[in-house]
Amino acid sequence: MTDATDLMRMYLVDPDQPFPPVELADPSGLVAFGGDLSPARLLNAYSAGIFPWYNPGETIHWYCPDPRSILVPTDLRVSKSYRRAVINTDYAVTMDRAFAEVMSNCAEPRAKETGTWIGPDMLAAYQQLHHLGHAHSVEVWRNGDLVGGLYGVACGRSFAGESMFSRARDTSKIALYWLCAQLAAWNFPLIDCQVTSTHLTSLGATDLSRTDYLHLHTQAAAHPTLPGPWQFQIPVPNSPNHLPS
Repeated sequence: MTDATDLMRMYLVDPDQPFPPVELADPSGLVAFGGDLSPARLLNAYSAGIFPWYNPGETIHWYCPDPRSILVPTDLRVSKSYRRAVINTDYAVTMDRAFAEVMSNCAEPRAKETGTWIGPDMLAAYQQLHHLGHAHSVEVWRNGDLVGGLYGVACGRSFAGESMFSRARDTSKIALYWLCAQLAAWNFPLIDCQVTSTHLTSLGATDLSRTDYLHLHTQAAAHPTLPGPWQFQIPVPNSPNHLPS
């Protein structure tokens, strides 16, 4: 049980107050709570392997869980049906063309869910990060409509995947496929998936200890960050018949 001293240590009072050492996180991975979602705070968090995760209306909670789920871009597991969806090319794919729209779609409740952890403050904060060139999206288009995508935050050569959505079969997986292909071409060693799930594991994500994750992340984050907006620098499906007007 967290005692009063731990709570005082974990609470972020001042804008410039640093995060506690991640080794002092509680068993759930909670490092701190409070503070704000300013660009400086968010970038400090991601550089340290920390991310915000909380429900709208709650105090901000900051996590660095142990173990940590990651996906090596070159290790994406592509089944036969997954590959068919990718090579069918009945779509177009872009980067950073509709960040706000992607994030808004990710914020909508999933099937059998009534709420979302992406509230208005998160939407505003990450759109600001996007305008500053740190947060990025991948969009999948069909007949001019946005049918799938994902977004995340880049820190050097480490990419933290935040959320994805599908409005048509396999379109979030298509977005992930092309993200992995481009990140591999840019020599990104990892996508931070944060918390493990059966779905991510089926796609090739693996769990690392917090220590091993932070070692890999710190090395990757030390590289210069590729400025935004991002564009694909590899051949991708981009038929104008599918792109929005």
